[in-house]
Amino acid sequence: MQRRIGLTGGIASGKSSVGSLLVTRGWPVLDADQFAHEALTPGSTTSDAVLAHFGQSIQAAGERASINRAALGRIVFSDSNERQWLEQLIHPLVRHRFDQELHRLNAAPLIVLMVPLLFEANLTEMCSEIWLVDCEEDQQIDRLMRRSNLTEQEAKQRLKAQWPLATKRQLADQIIDNRGSKDNLARQVASLATFEQ
Repeated sequence: MQRRIGLTGGIASGKSSVGSLLVTRGWPVLDADQFAHEALTPGSTTSDAVLAHFGQSIQAAGERASINRAALGRIVFSDSNERQWLEQLIHPLVRHRFDQELHRLNAAPLIVLMVPLLFEANLTEMCSEIWLVDCEEDQQIDRLMRRSNLTEQEAKQRLKAQWPLATKRQLADQIIDNRGSKDNLARQVASLATFEQ
């Protein structure tokens, strides 16, 4: 039976870093964020629907059919109704892309599904086990502020849009601690990957 590892965590907890480490080991990693990004390709039906809904406030400067993702993020993370509207549009498309890729890779013995909102979007049934990338909330806030040029308030708003890591810890099969150095993270992933193969 195919092993499907759901790789999740909180925003800026280090999921992408762990995903990259697994890719270097030759593990196939399917990325929900990449699929969501694809869904909003300029000129796509989904992108046009988002532009029609949110209007000129999210239109990229000088590009008629392109979304300013930073502007979109500011809206949806400060308004739960708008975030829900966007998620209801995007989540089914992401799920469809997962289904396509899982079908394509049906002979692979193991697949990693990297899904930030694995619990929130109720996608756990796709997985045979769940790995959680864990860290402290203040680390998430600091990383978000540096990575995305956000204010502390904006970073905290984004954290509130997801389940707390404390809740997710109780539902995970494996916890990868990303409170320390990159080397420590790499050692944990190497140990877990060796043990789990």
